[in-house]
Amino acid sequence: MRARIGHEPGRYGPTASFRNNRPNRGASAMSNTLRMESLPGSLRIYREDQSEPLMVQHAESNKRPHIHPISAPDGKGVLTEDAPSHHPWQHGLYVGLNAVNGIGFWSEGLGGNQDRDGSFHPLPIEHVRTAGNQASWTVQAEWRDPSGSPMLLEEQAWSFIDLGDRYEMDLNWRLSAEIDLTFGQSPYGGLFLRMPYRNEAGGEVYSSEGLRNAEAEGRRARWVAVSMPIEGREGPAGIAIMDHVANPEHPVPWRVDGQLGICPSCCIAGEWKLAQGRSRSFKFRLLVFCGQLEASVIERSWKSFCGR
Repeated sequence: MRARIGHEPGRYGPTASFRNNRPNRGASAMSNTLRMESLPGSLRIYREDQSEPLMVQHAESNKRPHIHPISAPDGKGVLTEDAPSHHPWQHGLYVGLNAVNGIGFWSEGLGGNQDRDGSFHPLPIEHVRTAGNQASWTVQAEWRDPSGSPMLLEEQAWSFIDLGDRYEMDLNWRLSAEIDLTFGQSPYGGLFLRMPYRNEAGGEVYSSEGLRNAEAEGRRARWVAVSMPIEGREGPAGIAIMDHVANPEHPVPWRVDGQLGICPSCCIAGEWKLAQGRSRSFKFRLLVFCGQLEASVIERSWKSFCGR
């Protein structure tokens, strides 16, 4: 199925501009040779001379695939949170959907609708490669309804580049229908990021359209960034998620929840369908950074990602 090309950049408002410090460029990307460690149900990425992983991909049997932790590029602090008390089904960086033929693939049976929640069944992680400061891998998972019947096959094809002062993580996310599927309208669904927000410490969301925090909820944007204080470091760190121009509903509406979780979600725009045997793909980039990154840096990365 061909993805519908959306509106041109800037259609929904001016590009954001913030007076923030530029990131530290003390580390050379070429010096950050990566190594990967494959374990049953997980994959760890390290800098060659370090013992703590930069990030861990989880794909344990009968559990939702997710990425946690993602460490700050300077090694000071963890930027993701797993199973917070306010949303115990959220796992760092992950994918979920609501109302897939009426079945939920979001709250893992923990949100009060156990009889209407489906399940995730990952396959072994494949296509694991490293070359210098780059790494790539693929995770597939079968999504099943509450009776155990397959509904769709999900594929997450990841690439990771260590740029020293920041990381770029590109995702090609593909959904292949095992049966005719209707994806219902929902206020959230898709790629979701949970950072370790604490109300007393605060944090900030800002979008390509100049919107901040709750202003960005449900609004369209090319990219959205979230930064906050992180335990173990002085000052904030953050992650931006970018929506590719070829994605359905681009620029996509975004979920921004009360704890600054962010999610680019075409489900906000309305119902969509996928016939049996057909697939639909989405492309996203994450930019992981220390400090408070200038919007112009995120914008340049977004343009590079989209070939502009």
